[in-house]
Amino acid sequence: MRRISRPVRPASLLIHRAAFTLLEMLIVLAIIGLIAALAVPQLLGRQQDAQIKATQAKIKGFEDAIKYFAVDHDGEFPQGGADTVVGTLLNPGTDKNGRDLKPYLEDVPSDAWGNPLSYEYPASGNRATPGGKPAIWSNGPDKQDGTDDDITNWNQKL
Repeated sequence: MRRISRPVRPASLLIHRAAFTLLEMLIVLAIIGLIAALAVPQLLGRQQDAQIKATQAKIKGFEDAIKYFAVDHDGEFPQGGADTVVGTLLNPGTDKNGRDLKPYLEDVPSDAWGNPLSYEYPASGNRATPGGKPAIWSNGPDKQDGTDDDITNWNQKL
């Protein structure tokens, strides 16, 4: 029987690579950095939009709770600022017939940045609301009242 022999390879071809070279690693890191530089600004813009939409939803929920309160109280909205009104909505007490009322809110409403929502009824000054409804707003991302980034219930459709 005849054996078929394999050709002999030089020793330099038999060396197996066990790791990446420094140049290969630098190229990969540069590509990852480029992708991150393109993607991160887009994601940050989306996060801000999501926070604004979440705050708009919270304002809508707060406004709905106030409307439910008004239904139980002969169409009267709670008067005052956020501190008094939130306490009333969390612990409403009884109606005019002596029935215990369930809370209109589960917790203190806050915006997406963790700040409590503001409330005013009757609304005054630049917070004039259509139909004389209560004014509800968030100071927005900059957390300053009266700036262009405020999120309100009187200048948007909720």
